[in-house]
Amino acid sequence: MRQIFTFGVVGVVNTAAYYCLYLFFLTAFPYLVAHILAFALSMGGSFFLNARFTYRTRPTWRKFLLFPLTNLTNFVITTAGVYLIVDVLHAGSRFAPLLASAAAIPVTFAVSRRVMLPETIA
Repeated sequence: MRQIFTFGVVGVVNTAAYYCLYLFFLTAFPYLVAHILAFALSMGGSFFLNARFTYRTRPTWRKFLLFPLTNLTNFVITTAGVYLIVDVLHAGSRFAPLLASAAAIPVTFAVSRRVMLPETIA
């Protein structure tokens, strides 16, 4: 349970860092460049925060290079979730991303754990 809680806290910190970086880069770059730069930097920060605090493991290049799979997993699940909520269930689009993101947390955590602690999962 500690890992899941810490994973959530790191996610909140990472989201705040992304948004602050995005706003900072937006002063000098077009929005898409600002988004890409902020996303890349916050993903790197997320990797090191999760290695240190969530999984208490030594960061390695292998783990660092595999870590973007967690973001890809999150993207796929939240995108599918938003589609399901809005187009299939005909619910409103305003809160669909929040619901889809909440549903993605356990799967994203499992992928993240697999990347960060491959020796503990068979």
